[in-house]
Amino acid sequence: MLEYFYQGGPIMYPLLFCSLLSLTIVVERTLFWIRERGNRDIRGLHRFMDLVEKNKLEEAREIAETTRDLIIRVMVCGMVHREFSVRDALQMRADEEIARMRRYLPVLDTMITLSPLLGILGTVIGIIYSFKMLGSVGVDNPRLITAGIAQALITTAFGLIIAILSLIPYNYFIAKVEKAAHEVEQYGTNLEIIINKNNNTGKAPQ
Repeated sequence: MLEYFYQGGPIMYPLLFCSLLSLTIVVERTLFWIRERGNRDIRGLHRFMDLVEKNKLEEAREIAETTRDLIIRVMVCGMVHREFSVRDALQMRADEEIARMRRYLPVLDTMITLSPLLGILGTVIGIIYSFKMLGSVGVDNPRLITAGIAQALITTAFGLIIAILSLIPYNYFIAKVEKAAHEVEQYGTNLEIIINKNNNTGKAPQ
């Protein structure tokens, strides 16, 4: 592997940086989603929504204080600001949670785009080197010519490998974010309907 790395020329160093950065982000986001999955509290979420529907807001607040579920964190923000604007409060907190879920993903997206481009740059440099050697020594020393061609192929291969291996987890993380955002929107709409219903019926909070 080291032999291929050195044969790839100077472009291999920024490609190595891209690969390490991508790997770091993938590991960090994987641990993040494992932690979030462990924090999910579906039973607590349903209990929270049921208490809000019954206008037992203090009990609902107690549930919110004892859970790390991201949906409940968003819902309690809407509940607390129910006298002002439930929708704006939900949107504000949802944006914060989505930004937290999308953290570092733009960097990973950049690495997916940048790595093949660096590979192509290495390809161009390798071909230029090959033509330069061909003009200098002709076909008498084919090793010098094939060295440039090898450099061109190696950098392209490494750039594509980095992009492909980064694209799969990137799409997975994006899908997780979209699923969570949809769930937040769904429960947020339900919460807004419940609060408006309680306000219209004049049901006093307990």
